[in-house]
Amino acid sequence: MRNQSIKILKDILKSALGLFFYSCGVYLTLRADIGIAPWECLSMSISSKIGISFGTIHMLIGILILFLDLSLKEKIGFGTVLDALLVGNYVDWITYFDPVLVSRSFPLSILMIVVGLFIMGYGQYFYMSAGLSCGPRDSLLLALGKQFSLAPIGIVQTCIIGSVLLVSALLDGPIGIGTILSVFFAGIALQIVCRLKRFDPRDVVHKSITETVQSLFQNKPEVLK
Repeated sequence: MRNQSIKILKDILKSALGLFFYSCGVYLTLRADIGIAPWECLSMSISSKIGISFGTIHMLIGILILFLDLSLKEKIGFGTVLDALLVGNYVDWITYFDPVLVSRSFPLSILMIVVGLFIMGYGQYFYMSAGLSCGPRDSLLLALGKQFSLAPIGIVQTCIIGSVLLVSALLDGPIGIGTILSVFFAGIALQIVCRLKRFDPRDVVHKSITETVQSLFQNKPEVLK
């Protein structure tokens, strides 16, 4: 039981560290200052249309996607909870220390976007490989990736965020060059990282919160009478 507890703790720490890497990539794309990511663009466009705050819309979209994930038989695990709790806070903490200046050079901004997307891809690989389930958007990626199992996972990601960008455009969202670059390079970055690591997110057997807790007691020694 002790070994199992240590393994679960290591997986939780791995998931948290992967989300930190992901957040570093998000921060770098923000400092590029040439357009927000597609999901954020969608939230901003809906917010401006109906007059509800960006944060509230972003949260509601996440909840709707979570219900879609559940209908596609994806699990809610500790990774899902960590994604909800940590990513926004990580980005806020990094921004507080602000180690990178906002780019004033267009070529540098392009480079920052591309490097940021690769860091995000590595963070996705790292926390997905912990097997504790994913946040709503990454769970959707896994669910659709399993539905279209012959397609590389990077292509699936490109199709998802491309669709998000299309809806944002129809709603007159604040699309920038960085937004468009994210559509084309996010999937490529994730695919390259997965290939280098010989990793396919669809092969990971994720645990729900209930399954993780139950596994702590599976090997519980009998009490001597």
